[in-house]
Amino acid sequence: MFFNLPTLLTWARIVAIPLIVGVFYLPLERPVGNLAATVMFIVFALTDWADGWLARRLNQTSAFGAFLDPVADKFLVCASLLILVQLDRVNALVALVIIGREIAISALREWMAQIGALKSVAVHMLGKLKTTTQMIAIPFLLYDGLVFGIVDTKIWGTVLLYLAAVLTIWSMVYYLQKALPEIRSKAR
Repeated sequence: MFFNLPTLLTWARIVAIPLIVGVFYLPLERPVGNLAATVMFIVFALTDWADGWLARRLNQTSAFGAFLDPVADKFLVCASLLILVQLDRVNALVALVIIGREIAISALREWMAQIGALKSVAVHMLGKLKTTTQMIAIPFLLYDGLVFGIVDTKIWGTVLLYLAAVLTIWSMVYYLQKALPEIRSKAR
């Protein structure tokens, strides 16, 4: 279903991208823009949890929703990383590793689906941990200030994003290892 409540929440994450990016082009004082982008990112990131919960609770799961959900996550993360690179809050190499992995694993999943072996690269807890780490790091980096006068969000966000980059590589290796037997069997 294209327009049930869970799918509409997923679409909201995609619609949020220009809003989050656009905040940094408005004539706002930097702390105000940072706070606005952070709040929007958190609200829209929470829809990732809410849409899955609602889909199961309301029995409104669909193949389209299952396809769109990870795409929305990837768009939200990648767009946020690009704006953070532009703001010089994220190292471009770290962003490239994370975005490159997303493209590579998406392509791998597409290919595995075509050869009937999608289950071999099903979502694993390592991938979920990577996503969770990214979803915590990014708002810290968007905020880019002190919380309660003591927590430097840039430091915490940077540490968490580097951890996410390590988890990104680790999960990519994991998925490639899971796919390798299928790749070998189809190459014969």
